[in-house]
Amino acid sequence: MTSRLKDKVVIVTGAGSGIGRACALAFAREGARVALVGRRRDRLDAVARKIGESALVLPADVSKSDDVGRIVERTISRFGSLNVLLNNAGVLHIGTAEQITEAQWDETFNINVRGLWLLSRAVLPAMGKAGGGSIINMASVLGINGAPNRASYAPSKGAVVLLTKCMAIDHAPDKIRVNAICPGFVETDLTAAVINRAPDPEAVRAERIKVHPIGRLGKAEDIAGLAVYLASDESSWVTGATFPVDGGYLAV
Repeated sequence: MTSRLKDKVVIVTGAGSGIGRACALAFAREGARVALVGRRRDRLDAVARKIGESALVLPADVSKSDDVGRIVERTISRFGSLNVLLNNAGVLHIGTAEQITEAQWDETFNINVRGLWLLSRAVLPAMGKAGGGSIINMASVLGINGAPNRASYAPSKGAVVLLTKCMAIDHAPDKIRVNAICPGFVETDLTAAVINRAPDPEAVRAERIKVHPIGRLGKAEDIAGLAVYLASDESSWVTGATFPVDGGYLAV
């Protein structure tokens, strides 16, 4: 165990599985105290058991203002301050503009964009009081490039990329840094569900691997290392940046 994040207080959304879980565990290994946010308490509890006393479990829906206020209030009440926010919660619906339903569109933007904005807005006063902080937004390579059947997901992640840049400019005077990570196809519960819904899951998985020059799909841990860097003081001159972590996907 090292201490790159010693004394830092971190909120992680979507912390119960996948990338959020991997990042929360990595933050804790580096000495951070971590508030775990998600909609399934059982999954959050499982992550908290791995972390120990430096974890706080906060079941919540980030698209709801009341829940967002409670997340920030309880985190500060428990740990005394707030230094880092990882906006990782997200949903993915498959379909073209014609196929996506209004309900799917609304859910995508409510969680992927509105929830991220609400929680970012809510942490700004505490970060300003702490003398600065780091907001890390989980976007996607599909926030940079389009793809078939992603007519709601890709636009939502494009919004995340531009919101990241705007916030970085607005809050730099307060020493609050805002950056985005853009993963390629990472093997998580979310992406497994996409593959498993296909008529031929193995063919889809092989196709996904093929478009990543490095020759494999990503792992959640591949993202966690960059998240630790962006949360740490090592990245004190990094803001408004968009970081693809994609096995070469965007290089093709």
